[in-house]
Amino acid sequence: MNEFYRKSSDEVLEVLNGNLKGLIDDDIEKRREKYGFNELDEVKRKSPLQIFIEQFKDFLVLILLGAALISAFLGKLESTIVILIVVIINGVLGTIQHIKAEQSLKSLKALSSPTAKVLRNGNRIEIPSRELTVGDILYLDAGDYVSADGRILETFSLQVNESSLTGESESVLKFTETIDNDNVAIGDRKNMVFSGSFVTYGRAVVLITNIGMNTEIGKIANLLENAKIKKTPLQVSLDNFGKKLAFVILAISAFIFALNIFRGAEIIDSFMFAVSLAVAAIPEALSSIVTIVLALGTQKMAKENAIVRKLHAVESLGSISVICSDKTGTLTQNKMTVQKVFVDDRVIKHDELNHDKDLEKKLVLMALLCNDAVTVEKKEIGDPTEVALVNLGEIYDLDELVIRKNYSRLGEIPFDSDRKLMSTVNKLHDKSIMITKGALDVLLSRSVKIETSNGIKELTEEHKKEIENINKDFSMNGLRVLAFAYKDVKEDTKISLEDEFNLTFIGLIAMMDPPRIESAEAVENCINAGIKPVMITGDHKITASAIAKQIGILKYESEAMEGFELENISDEELKEKVENFSVYARVSPEHKIRIIRAWQERGNVVAMTGDGVNDAPALKQADIGIAMGITGTEVAKDAAAMVLTDDNFSTIVKSVSNGRSIYANIENSIKFLLSGNTAGILSVLYASLGALPIPFAPVHLLFINLITDSFPAIAIGLEPHNENIMKEKPRDITTPILNKPFAIEVIIEGFLIALGTMIAFHIGLSTGDSRVASTMAFSTLCLSRLLHGFNSRSKESIFKIGLFSNKYIWISIVFGYLMLAGILAYRPLMELFEITKLNASQYGYIYALSFMPLILVQIYKLLFVNYNNAHN
Repeated sequence: MNEFYRKSSDEVLEVLNGNLKGLIDDDIEKRREKYGFNELDEVKRKSPLQIFIEQFKDFLVLILLGAALISAFLGKLESTIVILIVVIINGVLGTIQHIKAEQSLKSLKALSSPTAKVLRNGNRIEIPSRELTVGDILYLDAGDYVSADGRILETFSLQVNESSLTGESESVLKFTETIDNDNVAIGDRKNMVFSGSFVTYGRAVVLITNIGMNTEIGKIANLLENAKIKKTPLQVSLDNFGKKLAFVILAISAFIFALNIFRGAEIIDSFMFAVSLAVAAIPEALSSIVTIVLALGTQKMAKENAIVRKLHAVESLGSISVICSDKTGTLTQNKMTVQKVFVDDRVIKHDELNHDKDLEKKLVLMALLCNDAVTVEKKEIGDPTEVALVNLGEIYDLDELVIRKNYSRLGEIPFDSDRKLMSTVNKLHDKSIMITKGALDVLLSRSVKIETSNGIKELTEEHKKEIENINKDFSMNGLRVLAFAYKDVKEDTKISLEDEFNLTFIGLIAMMDPPRIESAEAVENCINAGIKPVMITGDHKITASAIAKQIGILKYESEAMEGFELENISDEELKEKVENFSVYARVSPEHKIRIIRAWQERGNVVAMTGDGVNDAPALKQADIGIAMGITGTEVAKDAAAMVLTDDNFSTIVKSVSNGRSIYANIENSIKFLLSGNTAGILSVLYASLGALPIPFAPVHLLFINLITDSFPAIAIGLEPHNENIMKEKPRDITTPILNKPFAIEVIIEGFLIALGTMIAFHIGLSTGDSRVASTMAFSTLCLSRLLHGFNSRSKESIFKIGLFSNKYIWISIVFGYLMLAGILAYRPLMELFEITKLNASQYGYIYALSFMPLILVQIYKLLFVNYNNAHN
């Protein structure tokens, strides 16, 4: 690879066969054939049909499809239709979500500016940035996005914001000189510009060296494509559980089939009995219920400024134990802001400046005059530090354009990185005043006087020492400091570098990209919830540490590490030490991925927040990537699982709380489904082992699973938010969803429902009519499972959480009851569902036995669960 930053302008022109007069048409066509267009490659995407077919790879779904095929072969078309409806609905939901989610590389194009100013055929023209090619001469001005990578040929105080690539909030001053070093970091290649960066000041002429996938953005695109997409903890748990459940179901069904054959039953009848048991055991609505509850949860979160792009990421939020956050634009405001001013021997906070103090006002006035930044129609143009000075002027209602018109500029010496100063000459109160700003060490050495409210005095060594101490204190707190001085000059004098001496020092202005107001509270809430916040930034260590201390991420300096230190330790060492660090400064995109992996290998669920192109690979590598919606690049948004529409770090904490609640609701929904299906399994097993008639037709079980199970399960998923959930620690991802306490509850509750169902079955059998027995068993199982929805709303009693606090559970139960009543009363449906008419006493038994599990479980929760919670 050509290290263009190590070559002179002439050498780069020679290597690329460039021409200072620009490319001609014939040459452009040849280069187009060689290099292609200035765009990023698309990943070959799967068709909607391929995505839809992939939804049927789940083992439980395959078993259901097998049951549907067998039912169709045996003439049970109603069973086949119901099973296929459930499976297809689930497949459609999964397909729609997948298509919405996979757009990461496509949106990388959005970073390129739509047009670029180039020299072609000797003329300066504007072309679509897609048509830029290697060897083009590109013109850049303040406000332009850089469309491709290039070597700077000429620069006029060019400053470029590269935060989307490097993470550094401060603009970089560029030059044309050769850099004769190996392996220079992107942020230090100051004779180069890079695609996706933004010109904040000055102008330049650039020779394009790389386009499309060969740019630094293109390399990040490759990282993004290669970063592995991880399954969420819930997906892993459900996958493992589904496989185990399927094997258990097949084993039990085979046992029942063999047992009935042994007893001399017909093979067809025995087989259908085994199929009905499989249908009863498989929670065929499970996947779709989880998907629907997650989808509804995302709608709620969207109203609270968190848009979830990948459905299952909602659940991951509740398991997050580490948040790796970018600094610029995430924890901070992504805007340089004046924090403190030193003038008249006093340090003053920016919001405590006094309008009546002449010296304070004079310093602000000079800061506006020795300044090229402007704010036009709320758009800020210029170097971020100069923009901060313009915003400081608003405290005095000073408009920079009006001020500069009233105090006209007579001359200037532009900023230079070698001398670290900028000077302007302005007409100020009938005098020509040269105002100089820059680095304190340089300016202080050139100052001989100091102005205070007591007049202008000689600048003594004591004064200098005091000012240096103030500057040191500012710097240690992560503030960027500009010093200001001035001198009277003759009106006709054309100032030169020799004039920047014998100055009168007036003051210091210190600024930084400050933390968001709500960041400190958000960090505290994270820590209280058992979540470790970690800052990962491309900015300097001192600045990063200062911000981290302010918001509570960093306690001790030893908890901060720089990128070069990270380079010197292995992945294994990092895994061992990663818990000891809270701040990582001057890092690259590869470093971010290493840090995230180290946490993941320790068993943590990791979130990564960010807004720049440089964050995208890490956003994808993390268990859940969280992008900023306002300041974030399209790359970051599309690589992320979630986007914050308000760029507010505290929204993440609220999202974690929502994620935990949604997961708890999903867990309760699964418990509801499994306990009901357990009741069906136990009922069929009991009848089989007792040599009793089959209690249910397959269509009974499918009706229960699809209608009377699905809607209450969704309603449980909409249970209101639990305020105490953020006082708990993150859920351990190694704990399977079907753990021992969970399984015990499922079995006990399933047994209670099965007990009532079998009592009803025996009462029906006592009439001598197996159709009456089957109808009573079906009705009792159906109604008791509906009522069990109340039990499954929470670990606590419904009287503790509020009997009517979830209106959806009432709607679902009433709907299910009306559906059941319709089947029991409408003759065509009775024939379809293989049931018969019942008398009043039989209905009385059904209601009494259906309410029994609800009453027993609620008594237990009132006596034990609520009591234990009250005394913990």
